[in-house]
Amino acid sequence: MTTPLRPLPRLIFASRWLQLPLYLGLILAQGVYVFQFWTELVHLIEAAFGNAHALELLVKSVGYKNDAVPGALNETLLMLAVLGLIDVVMISNLLIMVIVGGYETFVSRMDLDGHPDQPEWLSHVNASVLKVKLGTAIIGISSIHLLKTFINADNYREQTLMWQTIIHLAFLLSAIAIAYTDRLLAPAHGNKHQAH
Repeated sequence: MTTPLRPLPRLIFASRWLQLPLYLGLILAQGVYVFQFWTELVHLIEAAFGNAHALELLVKSVGYKNDAVPGALNETLLMLAVLGLIDVVMISNLLIMVIVGGYETFVSRMDLDGHPDQPEWLSHVNASVLKVKLGTAIIGISSIHLLKTFINADNYREQTLMWQTIIHLAFLLSAIAIAYTDRLLAPAHGNKHQAH
């Protein structure tokens, strides 16, 4: 039997539910990303079939600059558009990790044990695992942005290219540092459990 909490600890513990509107807001943001993905995909398909207006919208959305809008979908435009779609999917995956992992870690258990669709990483999720997963997801997103920039390098100043590369390296080093710190702390946690 668990002893009932005193009023102040009960209030403090119940305050975790204040995060619920934040996670619901992220679910709405996920919906906006789904809409964005389908809008871009429709423009890409229409442009592939020769729709000039869709091609113009696609050129603007991917940041492709040329003296004139190309008469048809070219390889560079196609690659930039597809990378944009991949970017939306990766950000959407990041949102799912934050929503599901954050809710499970900081708000309440979802009791998904045995559910066929339970994400494999959720069974051992905690704050440090979530940090490492988010770090690697951010590196993936940053890599896509960097690749888009280099494919379209003629439209960026050298200084922009340099800063994007430096920021990407900073993300990479931060993720490595987080993973290394987590690895250093993991044996300490394991020894503590064995002592008990």
